[in-house]
Amino acid sequence: MPSKGKGRHSSYSCRGSSSVKIYLCSNPEDSVIERRALREKVFPRFREHCRSLLALDVRLIDPFESSDPNCWPDTNTRQQLIEECRKNSAGPFLLALVGHQYGPACLPTQVEVSEFQLLLQESQQAGVGTRQLERAYQRDENAVPPSYHLTPAVKSICSPLQREETEETENNMLCDEDLRKVLQTAVSLCVQSRRMSAERAQVFYRSALDSDLRFALENCPVLDIINRCMIYVHKVVNADGERGKQQRNTKLQPALKADPCEQTVLKTVPTPSELLSQLCDSFLPALLTFRQLILYTTTTECDRRHGYTTARRQAYADSLCQQVFSDLMALTDSSNIPQVRGQAYVIDAPSRERAEQEQLCCILAQFYKIILPEEEKISAYVKGMDQQRPLVVSGGPCTGKTVLIAHCAEQIKVWLPDCDPVVISCFCNLSFSTSPKHLLSSICHQIAHKYEEQSLSQPQPESWPCKNPNECSCKTNYTSISAVDPHNDCHHGKQICDSDPGFCETPDSQGLDSSVIKVDVSLSELEEHLVFILTQLPSAKHPLVLILDGLDQLENNVGAQIISSIPSPLPDAVKLIITVSSSRTGLLQAIKLHYPQQGSRSSSASDDDSEEQSGCASIQLQSEDRKQCAKLLESLLNSSGRKVTSGQQVLVNQALTSCSLPLYVRLLHAHTSLWHSDSDVNESSLPDGVHSSISALLYHLEQKHGSSLMARLASYVSLSRTGLCESELVDLLSYNYDSPAECGGPISQVDVERLLMDLKNFLIKRPITDFQVLFWVSRHFKLVVTKRYLGTHGVRRKIHSEMADYFSGRRVGRNEKPFVVSLASEPEHEQVSQPFIFPVTEDVCQVNMRKILELPHHLEQSGRLEELELELLMSLGFHQAMVQGDMLSDLIAMLKAYEGSTKFLREKWLIASTLKSSACFLQSSPLQLPEVMETNLLPYLDIFPAFEGYVRDIRQYRKKNGKGVELVLCPTPCSVLPICYVGPNIKTRTTRVAEIACTECDVVAEVMDDGSAWIWEGSICDFYKLSLIQDQQELKFAGVKSNCKFLLLSTQCNKLFVWDGANPQSLIEVKESLKPKSESSQTLSKIEGFISCQEMICIWRKKESFFSVFDIANNTSTRFHCESSVICLVASFRSFSLYCGQEDGTVSIFDLTTSRLLGTCLNSTNSAIMQIVLCEEEQEIACVDRSGSVDLWDVADKKQAPKLLKENFNQGKSSSILNTDYSKATSTLLVCQIHQVTLWNTFNWEIWDQFLAPQGKAFSQAVLSLDGHLFLALLDHFTIILVWRVSTGDCVLSLETNRQPLSLIKTASDIVCVSHDGCLTVWDSEMINAAGKATKMRSEVKGMAVEQTGKCFYTTDGSENVWRWSLDVGFPQFTFLHAGDVEKIQLSPNNSHLLSLSAGEIYVWQAETGENIARINGGSAADVLITPSSKFGVSISKHGLSHVWKLPHGAIVCNIHQYLSDAQVSAEGTFLVGLCNGDLLAASLWSGSISKRFSCVENSEHVVAFQCLLDHPNFVVVLTASGAVYTWKLSEETVCRHFQLPRRFHCQPQDFQMLPDGNYALLSIDHNSINFLDLSRIRLCSLKAEGPVIKACLDKTGCYVVYVCNPSSQEQSCACYLHSKLILTVVRLSDRERIGSVHLHKNPSALTVGKQQSVFVGYEDGSLGVFFVSDATIDKELVWDREILKSEPIKCPFDREPIRCFYQSKPNITWS
Repeated sequence: MPSKGKGRHSSYSCRGSSSVKIYLCSNPEDSVIERRALREKVFPRFREHCRSLLALDVRLIDPFESSDPNCWPDTNTRQQLIEECRKNSAGPFLLALVGHQYGPACLPTQVEVSEFQLLLQESQQAGVGTRQLERAYQRDENAVPPSYHLTPAVKSICSPLQREETEETENNMLCDEDLRKVLQTAVSLCVQSRRMSAERAQVFYRSALDSDLRFALENCPVLDIINRCMIYVHKVVNADGERGKQQRNTKLQPALKADPCEQTVLKTVPTPSELLSQLCDSFLPALLTFRQLILYTTTTECDRRHGYTTARRQAYADSLCQQVFSDLMALTDSSNIPQVRGQAYVIDAPSRERAEQEQLCCILAQFYKIILPEEEKISAYVKGMDQQRPLVVSGGPCTGKTVLIAHCAEQIKVWLPDCDPVVISCFCNLSFSTSPKHLLSSICHQIAHKYEEQSLSQPQPESWPCKNPNECSCKTNYTSISAVDPHNDCHHGKQICDSDPGFCETPDSQGLDSSVIKVDVSLSELEEHLVFILTQLPSAKHPLVLILDGLDQLENNVGAQIISSIPSPLPDAVKLIITVSSSRTGLLQAIKLHYPQQGSRSSSASDDDSEEQSGCASIQLQSEDRKQCAKLLESLLNSSGRKVTSGQQVLVNQALTSCSLPLYVRLLHAHTSLWHSDSDVNESSLPDGVHSSISALLYHLEQKHGSSLMARLASYVSLSRTGLCESELVDLLSYNYDSPAECGGPISQVDVERLLMDLKNFLIKRPITDFQVLFWVSRHFKLVVTKRYLGTHGVRRKIHSEMADYFSGRRVGRNEKPFVVSLASEPEHEQVSQPFIFPVTEDVCQVNMRKILELPHHLEQSGRLEELELELLMSLGFHQAMVQGDMLSDLIAMLKAYEGSTKFLREKWLIASTLKSSACFLQSSPLQLPEVMETNLLPYLDIFPAFEGYVRDIRQYRKKNGKGVELVLCPTPCSVLPICYVGPNIKTRTTRVAEIACTECDVVAEVMDDGSAWIWEGSICDFYKLSLIQDQQELKFAGVKSNCKFLLLSTQCNKLFVWDGANPQSLIEVKESLKPKSESSQTLSKIEGFISCQEMICIWRKKESFFSVFDIANNTSTRFHCESSVICLVASFRSFSLYCGQEDGTVSIFDLTTSRLLGTCLNSTNSAIMQIVLCEEEQEIACVDRSGSVDLWDVADKKQAPKLLKENFNQGKSSSILNTDYSKATSTLLVCQIHQVTLWNTFNWEIWDQFLAPQGKAFSQAVLSLDGHLFLALLDHFTIILVWRVSTGDCVLSLETNRQPLSLIKTASDIVCVSHDGCLTVWDSEMINAAGKATKMRSEVKGMAVEQTGKCFYTTDGSENVWRWSLDVGFPQFTFLHAGDVEKIQLSPNNSHLLSLSAGEIYVWQAETGENIARINGGSAADVLITPSSKFGVSISKHGLSHVWKLPHGAIVCNIHQYLSDAQVSAEGTFLVGLCNGDLLAASLWSGSISKRFSCVENSEHVVAFQCLLDHPNFVVVLTASGAVYTWKLSEETVCRHFQLPRRFHCQPQDFQMLPDGNYALLSIDHNSINFLDLSRIRLCSLKAEGPVIKACLDKTGCYVVYVCNPSSQEQSCACYLHSKLILTVVRLSDRERIGSVHLHKNPSALTVGKQQSVFVGYEDGSLGVFFVSDATIDKELVWDREILKSEPIKCPFDREPIRCFYQSKPNITWS
C-alpha cells in the first residue's frame, strides 16, 4: 500500500495481475551458464525492485532449469506456460536467448490422424521403416480431432518419481534421435511428393527455441507484445575451433556412406544452421518494426584454434546480465505499470475490500453454466413490491448456492430496468476478517459508498433522500445522514470525532461527506448505524438489494449476530437475500426467529409451508438434472480438446446419476480428460461423490508431480489466511523440509507451474490487497486436504510455522536471521526479504501487505505467541505497516484481542488506546505515527520499561531516515489516556446501570436495570455476561455488592448468591432462615451492603435495624439486632468483633463468636454514622458522621465501655457526605461533600486540607489515588474527571470521558469510571501518578536561558522562582528563590553565572552550586546584559544611570547616562548599541559616553531593527523604516547601503532576528508566511507554513528555522484532538526542506533554539518540552541519552522537587 503523508482515495479498482512472469526461451544445451547467471544475479535484484517499488512479485519461468532432460516440459506444456505468462504478467513476459547452436528438433506430442497416416504411407512407399514411429505414437479417439499422441516411453518429460538411471536416460536420448530422424525423413518424403507444404514441414524441423519463439510472437495481438519481449541474439564466429571441426567431420562420415535415396531425402531437410539463420536474419527482424521488440545482436569472434572457450562464455554471460537488468528496469519505467512515485495516496481499506468483493462476485459468477429454475424465483422476489422480509436460499453442500447468488447479483440491474438499484454482495466467509464488527463495518461502508457514487453520477435535490423535504430537520445530502449517529444532531462542516462514539464525517473535495466509521466502534453502535442507513438511504428509485453469502460457514455464532443486526421487518426498498446450507439448522432457526410471520404471502414465494410460519421467503436448491450435467461435462471436455467414447459415456452417466452436483461435474471433467480411447476404465474408475473425487484428483496429482510437492502445496493454500500468491507458493515449495528421497530433489519454478496448471480449474485467483492470491474454488477441497494431509495438530503447527518463517523473512524451517538478498551464485533458492515496509524514495514507502495479513495468523496458529507479541504487537515496524496500510482498526482489535500472554498486556492496551485517540489524525497522516507514539509513551517509560525498546526503535527509524524532530524532555501531560474502554454488549442505549461493585481481585460487576449482570476482569478487554439458570429459567438480577474478594448478587426473586473471586466458576446461594418483618408484604428490602470475615459474610439491608451473619461453610445464619437502621459495618479480624454504624449516631459493638453486644458509642450530634475506620494497632475506631465530623473512640478493653478520645467537627459548609475513601498507606481519610472535599490525617486525626468545588460546580464523588498523593473527583453534569495534587492543592490533570460519569471505582491497579450505560473507562493508576507528579512551574513560562552545551537550561514564570533544569535527569535540580517576581534572566556565555532581575534588584547566582553571590540594589534596572567575555554585566535603566560593572561582584566600571532601548553588546564587548528616539547609538563600555552614531546622508529616517554580528565584530546590520538594509562598521564609522526591501518584506521589529554570521535574517511573520532575508545569496525568501504562524525562531548555528503554527484554521473539517493542536516544525534554511514536525499538546508561551540542535518550548501551564533536531546533513550527536537516567536512583515521583537555593536576606551591594 503506497503512502506518502496525507490524502486518501475513496474509489478503488483491483489490479489485474500482481506479478511479472517472464518465460525464459532458450536452447537448453547452449545456454546453461547464461540461464544460471540470470537466475542468480539478475532476477533476485529485479524482484526486490519490483516488490518494493511496484508491489509486484517477479517469477522467471525457465523450462529447462532442471539438469535432467527427462524433466523438461514438452511442447504443449511450454506453450501453455508461454500463454500463462503473456496473459498474467503485469510487465514483460518473454526473455529469449538465441545462441550459436540451434538445437535438435522437437518431437510433436500430438499429430492428427490424417497427417500421421500420410507420414506412414509415404515412408512405406519409399521403403523407409516406420516401426519406431508406430511404436512411439498411439491413436487416441478421445482427442478432438482424433490424433496420435506420443507415448510416455519416449516423452521428453517424466514424473519426479519415475526418473530412470543415467544409462537408461542416455539410451532414451539415442532412441529419441533415431525417432526424430525417421520422422523428418517421412516429412521430407511428403514434401517431395507435394502432399505436404514446405511451411507445414517446417514445424517438424524446428527446435524448442524456434517453436517457442514463434508461438510467443506469431498470431497474437500486437498490444500483447509491444514492449513486453526481450530477445538477445549471440552469434559466435569460429565457435568450434579445430577440435570441433574434426569431431563434426567424424560424425558426417556415416551420412556420406548412406544410401543414395536416403542422402537425397536428407538434402531436403534444412540444416540447423540454415534454420538458425532463418530465425535470426528473417523472422526476428521482420517483427522488430511493428511489434516493438527489444532485440540485441552480439557477435563474438573466437580464436580459430581454441574456439568458444568457457572464459569467453562467462564474459558474455556477465555482460548479458548487465544488459538484461538494464532493459528490465527500462521496461518497468516505460510501461503502464502503476508506480509508487511522487505524491502517493493511501487507499482506504473499506474501498479496497469493496472492490475485492465485487471482483470476487464476478469470478464466482463465471462458474454459473447450468440455468437453474430457482433463478426465476430470485428474480420474482427482487421484482416484488412491499415485501419486508428476506429471501433464504438454502440447499445441501455443493448445490451451487454461492455461484447462483453471484450470477443473480450481476443480473439484478437487468431485472430492474425502471430503477437504479444498489446491489451489495458480501461473501462473508471469504473476507480476510470474519469478526461481526468487521463484517458490519464493511457492509455499512459498501452501502454508503454505492449511494455516494450514485449521487455523484446523478445530481439530486438538496434534500434527497428525504421523502418530504419539509419534514427533514437538516437539509443535507445522504452522506451526512449516514455519517452521523442517529442519536446526535446534524453537524455541518465538522468532523465528529469526540462527541460521537462511533462515526464521523469527512467532507471530500466534491462537497460530499463519505461515511467513515471510527476505529474500535462497539458492535451495538455498528448495529444502530446499519439500521439507520438501511432506513435512510434506499428509495423506490434506488432500492437496495443486500446479498449475504457464507454466513453459515462462520464460527462462534457470527452469522446469527449479523442477522440480528438487520432490522425486522426490512425497511421499504430493501431486499435481503441470504444463502444457508440446509444442514445449518441453527442459523436457519435464528433467521426464522428474527423474521416472524408477517401474515401475507407474496407471488414470488415458494410453495413450502414453512415460509408462512417463518415470515421469510425461501428457496430450496436441489441436485441438478443429469442431462444438464452431461451437457456441461461435454462442453468442458470440448473446451479442453477432449471427449469420451460411447462406452466411457455409459460410466459417466452412471456417475452423474449417483451425484449430479455442479462441482462433481467439474471433478469428472478432470478425471475423464485424462482418458484415452484405449484406456482400461470400469465402474471403479470414477469415484462416487465430491469428497471421493477430490481425493482421487489429489492422488493422481501425487503420482504425476510427487506426493510431497502436492501435499505441501495443498497444505499451504488450505492453511493460509487469505490465500497465497503464486510466487509465495514457489518460494515456500522451493525449500527441502523433508528427506531428499521423499522430495525427489530440488523443486523448480516449472515443477510448481505445471502443478498449478493441473489445478487451474479448482485453485482460482482472487484479489487481496492488490495481489492475486490462489484459493480453493470450494471449501470442500480444504476439508479433504485437512483430512488427507493435515490430520494432526502437530502437522498443522509445523506448516503454520514454516509459513511464519517465510513471511517473517527467515530461511524457512531454520533458525537463522532474516535474509538479505545476495547476488552470490548459489544453486540453493534464497529467501526473499520481508520488511514490513519497502522504502521506495525518501518520503514514499510501500507496505508489505502480504506480511501483515499472513504473519500474525501463522504465528498464532503455530503457537508462537511470544514471538507474535514481541515482534508484531510490540513492534514499531508492524504498527507503521498496519497504519499506512489503513488497517488501524484491525491493529487496535489485535492489540486488545491477543490475550494468550499477559506479559505485555497493559502495554498493548496503552498502545491501542493511543492509536484510538489519534485515529483521525493517523488516517490522514499515517507517516506521523512515530511522533505520535513517542509523545504519548515517553512520559511513562518508568512505568512500562518495555517501551524503552519501542522508543529506541522510533529513534533508529528517524536516524535511518536522516531527519526528524525527536522528543527529549516530555512536557507534563495535561491528561492521561485510558488504557481500556469496555462496555456490555447491550442492544439498546436506554438500558442503565442499576448497581455496580468491584472486588480486590480487579473484578467489576454490573447489574443493569433490565436484570442482566455483566462481569469485567482486569486481564481481559471485554465484558462477559453472567447467566444463572434455575428450574430451566434464567434469573434476573436486582443488585450487586462487593467486599474483599467476594461479590454478593441479589436477584429479582429475592435470592442471594455469593461469587468468590478465588473460585470464579461457581456461585453459592445464601439462604436466609430468619425472615424480616417486611417480608410479609412479599417485598424484601434492598441489600445495602455486606462484609466478609473469614468464612462468614455479614449482610445488612436498607432501612433495617438488623444485620445477618452467614457461615458459608456450615450454611447457617445468625441475626443481630440494633437500635436503629444499619448504615455501615466493619469487622475486626484480630478481635473478631463487629462495629455497626447506625442512623441515630450509635455504633454497636458485637462479639462474633458469642453474638453478644459488647458496647455502644454515641456521637454528640446524633448524626448518622457513615464510615467507621478501624485502627487495629491502636485499638481505636474513628466514626465519621453524616455532616463530616469525626469522633475517635478507644475500644481496647472489651469489658469497659468505649472511651471518647477526640471529637472533631467539620468547619466547612454543612452538607451530607457523598462518599468517603481511606488510604492506610498515607494515613489519609477523604470525605467528599457537595461543595468540598476534606482530607483528614488519620495519624493525629486533624484536618489536613480542604478543597472547594470549582465555582458553579458541585462534587458528586471523590476517591484517593492508590498512593494517596492525588485525589480524583467527579463533578455534577461534567464529563471530565479532575485530579488534584494533595501536597500543593493544584488541579494537575483532567481525565476525559465520552459519557456522563456515574461512579468512580478504584481497583488494585486502575481507576475505573462507570457511565450510566455501563461502559467502563479504565486508567492505569501509575500513569495517573506519573502525570500528576511531573514537575512544572506554577504559571506560564515567560523566559528561558540555555547553556552552550544544551544539557542545562533555566526558566522563569514571572514568579519569585527560577528553575535550573538538567536534561541528564529530566527534571529541575535547583530553584533560585527571589524576594520578588523575576522580570528577566540572563546567562553568561561561559555558563558560570546567572543574572536575574527582580523588583529592580539584580541577583548574581553561581550556576553550578546555586549560590547567590550578589544581590545588587539601586539603579532601578529594567534590563541586564552580559558581555561576550562573561566578565562584565550591563544594567540598563530607563530613568536613571545605566551601569557597566564587573562580574560577579558588581564593581562599577562606568555609567551610561542615555537610555538605549533594545540594547545589544557588540561582539568585542566594547560598545553598547541601542536605539534612542529612532537613532542608533553606540556607547563605550569603558567610558560610558556615546561615541558612535549611525547616520545616512541620503535619508535621516528612523531605524526599526539592527543586529550586532558576533562572527563579524565590527559590523552592525541596520534596517530602516523605508526598508533599506545597511551595514555599519563601528571601527571606521562607515555605512554601506546594500538594497531596498519590497513593501511586503518590510521588517517587523517584534519578529526580527538575525544569525550571528549575518547570513539569514527573519524579517516578518505574515499570517502563514515567514519572510527571510538571505544575505549569503542576496535574495528574499518566503516560507509557507501549514497555518497561521504563532512563533518563529532562528537556530543560532544558522541551520534551521523553527516555528509554531495553528493548522486547525486550514482544516476546518476536523476538530479532533491532534488536528486541532498547534504544530512545531523545523525547516532547514539552506534548501528549505522540512526536517520534521510534532504536535504540541499545549499552547506554547516561549520558544528558543539551542546550539546543539535542540529546541526548548515553554508552555502556558508552566511545563517544558525539549526537542532534538535529527538531521543527517549536520554532523552532530544527540547530547542527551535516555540511558543516563538509569544511573539515577529511583525516587518517589513526589520526591523530585528541586533543591531550593535561597537569596541573600539583604542586598550586599548597593549602587548609589
